[in-house]
Amino acid sequence: MDDLLTIGAFAARARLSAKALRLYDRLGLLPPAYVDEVNGYRYYRADQAERARLVALLRQLDMPLARIAEIVDVVDTDGRRAAERLAAYWAGAEERFASQRTLVAYLRGRLSGTESGMEEKKSDTCGNFTVETVDTPPQVLLTQSRHTLADELPAWIGASLGRLEEGAAACGGTTGAPFVVYHSEVSMESDGPAESCVPVADESAARAWAAEHGRAWETRVRVEPAGRLVYTRISKAQVAHPQILAAFEAVERWIAGRGLEVTGPCREIYFADWDAAGPEDPVCDVAFPVASSAV
Repeated sequence: MDDLLTIGAFAARARLSAKALRLYDRLGLLPPAYVDEVNGYRYYRADQAERARLVALLRQLDMPLARIAEIVDVVDTDGRRAAERLAAYWAGAEERFASQRTLVAYLRGRLSGTESGMEEKKSDTCGNFTVETVDTPPQVLLTQSRHTLADELPAWIGASLGRLEEGAAACGGTTGAPFVVYHSEVSMESDGPAESCVPVADESAARAWAAEHGRAWETRVRVEPAGRLVYTRISKAQVAHPQILAAFEAVERWIAGRGLEVTGPCREIYFADWDAAGPEDPVCDVAFPVASSAV
């Protein structure tokens, strides 16, 4: 006990608050060396200060506590591995910041009233987005649905559309571009659900394939009637969340400016080869179905 520091003395040495130390203890990031069973007082070793300061520095990067734990757990035994984990986190953070720049620019223009194309409601632009309409035929769809947050969405879209396109080969082949329907908002707080869809040629074969192979992934078949879509075309770089939200909002505002009726959930239509496309290549249409008689 003579070599241990009270939580107050250790907090001063580590330049952290006692409240932060209690939180780090509860999360397993920095457990005290000794806890008095009678009064619950926490005591720390002086050499724990370095770990405490590392945790505090990583928090300055807005790093989640779970990611901090992944780094500090290996820093004493494998410093290079800890550094690699830090580099991977920061690469992801920079990617998120880059994807947010377009959204910030869009919102600045909207808030300041300087976005182009908004003064003339008959224009086919909304902000920096060109908006168009297209009539769509009836489609037989192989689908899979899932509740998912935004950070897990890209991986799920790729995997689910891959499974559905494999199934489409037994259903007469595909008859159109695959797409994803958002039946409710997907963000870091809201989990949809989202529905991946692949148009196929043969409804009977699709139902048979779904019954035989689709149980594990909750594959279903539905028929979407003919309709009309209002959409804007975006590049691969613009697909990243959250900047894609600017495209969705631009289409919604275009629709509202013309008094049109939205008749279903929004969607992303992937018409290009994602892997072969460059950042500025058009790959996706952000679309809303509207009443056909209104346009």
